[in-house]
Amino acid sequence: MTEKDDNLGRWEQRWHPLRREWVVYAAHRNFRPWGGSSVAAPDEAPAYDPDCYLCPGNSRVHGARNPHYEDVFVFDNDHPVVGQNAPAIPRDLSEPAKGLYRREKAEGISRVICYDPRHNVTLAQIPLERVAKVFSAWQDETRQLAGIEGIRYALIFENRGEIVGVSNPHPHCQLYATSFVFSLIEREIEAAAWHRSERGTNLFEEIIRAERSDAVRVIAENEAAIAFVPFFARYAYEVMVFPKSRHPTLTTLSEEEMFSLADVFQQVIRRYDLLFGFVFPYVMAIHQAPLDPGDYSDYHLHLLFQPPLRQPGLQKFLAGPEIGGGNFMADTMPEEKARELQQVDISTWKPL
Repeated sequence: MTEKDDNLGRWEQRWHPLRREWVVYAAHRNFRPWGGSSVAAPDEAPAYDPDCYLCPGNSRVHGARNPHYEDVFVFDNDHPVVGQNAPAIPRDLSEPAKGLYRREKAEGISRVICYDPRHNVTLAQIPLERVAKVFSAWQDETRQLAGIEGIRYALIFENRGEIVGVSNPHPHCQLYATSFVFSLIEREIEAAAWHRSERGTNLFEEIIRAERSDAVRVIAENEAAIAFVPFFARYAYEVMVFPKSRHPTLTTLSEEEMFSLADVFQQVIRRYDLLFGFVFPYVMAIHQAPLDPGDYSDYHLHLLFQPPLRQPGLQKFLAGPEIGGGNFMADTMPEEKARELQQVDISTWKPL
């Protein structure tokens, strides 16, 4: 077998239909000499930390005291990225350089959503019923924000692990409700519209159908939800989680669909943790349609996991191609990483 034959299926580029860009895979380079930084398992934390500003009963930065909550706890962020009290921009400063540049008030709502009163648990470790309560809180927040004038989008995301910049390990996520639609969502909407005009079908449903048919990258599935490493994954352990029925936002999912979605979600993160032997870092974002009155019936709500590790202990750094050129260069094949996650036995997991 020649070197060219040996690299077949490990050295190629694949089209990303949601981003409409190429992803290059060079898995033959994965074991090249490496002198970069490595990632170790985090230290164990106590169930209650008196210095944690998210633990029940503790004071936060500006003096507000958390209630002694026993379930999901939501509050407005003390250090908001966007806020309703953001300073107004004077009219004479709003369009500098004769309108070439623009400034607007950073108006919106920033919230923190604590999953559990315990400081040392994750959504992988708690019972599924409690995870479903978190999903219900996400749904409630989205419904509430949809009725607020000026709010066009609600981005719910979880940064898990110090490697992705988390300053507090207490189990929580954040919500940014903004006057604009995040650019990646706009790209997905445009890609779905292009696909509809060219092929007459729904792009998201075709992706789900293709992944179910191929089956080699499916990580978890139940009656109403599915998770897979997509054919076009950019990060090594990237996973997408979809409800099988199309919903533009969280607001229209039934209680049963929410529970099924939470179930598949938890199966994914348990596989992450068991595969690596510690709380696996990731950035998870809920991609849903804008909250404005536009027609987004072609959009399909999904959750996107983008973990920063390309191998156990080794971080994927964004460098020249990704930052400088804007296209991803991957060191692993999606099928190989899906196989690793599929082989994890989660049947013995005991919730805390």
